[in-house]
Amino acid sequence: MARRRLPAFVREYLEGGAEDEVTLRRNRNAFERVAFISKTLTDVSRRDLSVEVFGGKLPLPLAIAPTGSSGLFAHRGDLALARAAAAFGIPFIQSTVSTLRLETVAEGAGGRHWMQLYMLKDRAVTEAIVARAAGAGCEALVLTTDTVVFGNREWDRRHYIRPGRLQLSSKLDVLAHPRWMWDVLVPNGVPLFENILEFLPGRNANPVRTRAFLVQQMDPSITFKDIAWLKSIWPRKLVVKGVLDVDDARRLADAGVDGIVVSNHGARQLDGSVSPIEVLPAIAQAVGARLCVMVDGGFRRGTDVVKAIGLGAHLVLLGRATLYGLAAGGEEGAKHALSILREEIDRTLGLLGVTSLSECATRLRQTST
Repeated sequence: MARRRLPAFVREYLEGGAEDEVTLRRNRNAFERVAFISKTLTDVSRRDLSVEVFGGKLPLPLAIAPTGSSGLFAHRGDLALARAAAAFGIPFIQSTVSTLRLETVAEGAGGRHWMQLYMLKDRAVTEAIVARAAGAGCEALVLTTDTVVFGNREWDRRHYIRPGRLQLSSKLDVLAHPRWMWDVLVPNGVPLFENILEFLPGRNANPVRTRAFLVQQMDPSITFKDIAWLKSIWPRKLVVKGVLDVDDARRLADAGVDGIVVSNHGARQLDGSVSPIEVLPAIAQAVGARLCVMVDGGFRRGTDVVKAIGLGAHLVLLGRATLYGLAAGGEEGAKHALSILREEIDRTLGLLGVTSLSECATRLRQTST
């Protein structure tokens, strides 16, 4: 449904990965190397899908991951996703490059609202966003560390003559999708990155200038020393997203962060990278008792979620899975995507012969094929 509704340039942005998309395929294929061993003749009439995260219970082991430009998939897309998450009692992580102000989402959705952050060269801009997140009552701050250099997304880029300027063929394709056009473009024009508009030189908000500002502001010099500074200005839970190395996970635990996200940025950065699910067990074993271990990358089914929890994750972040729902049907579509996943997780536990997610670790076997 999403593919029928979206014009090609938005669909490529949603589905594409870096360069030859080796990692994009690997993220999915990695789940096939984790197999279930089910028990039989066990009472599974009552099944518990809840997990504990940051001292509180979540009804599902899920959160909606930060995704930029959600307003391209449906009108006020970030608010629709946040409301869907709130309806299911799970966190919504809003991107710095979302198309609605974080205050708008916090006021309009409620629920467990987390804020994603990029460490920008101008620390005053970073500090201002952190202060706004604190003022809006965000429960956690999620620092993304794997985008200090932008990945090469060729399939996405091919639709443009230059940044922000679509080719003629792509413009004609937009005209062939009137439902999307009337929902996304006609009300207010191309969605903008509202969280950073106040920082743009001259407050010039066109998409080309906004992207150029972000590219210029990404700071490739950030190190573990910046974690201490961030902790000094952020009063609540701090999560670092983009971890694939066990030693990095240990150093972040030593630095006092509250959680990490094992992630390769949805295969949109370094092509040829390992899949998060491949390195999750070693990272969870190393630091799982010290902080909250989250994971994303390639999750499409409830079985994928159960495998990740069994391999040591405390929480799974959903990107494309809920974006498909958003693109297909707005807020109700996102809710429907979450309901499908909830049913699949519940059914998987029953078929495994277990009654809670904590029992899944003994029901997995990693294979070579």
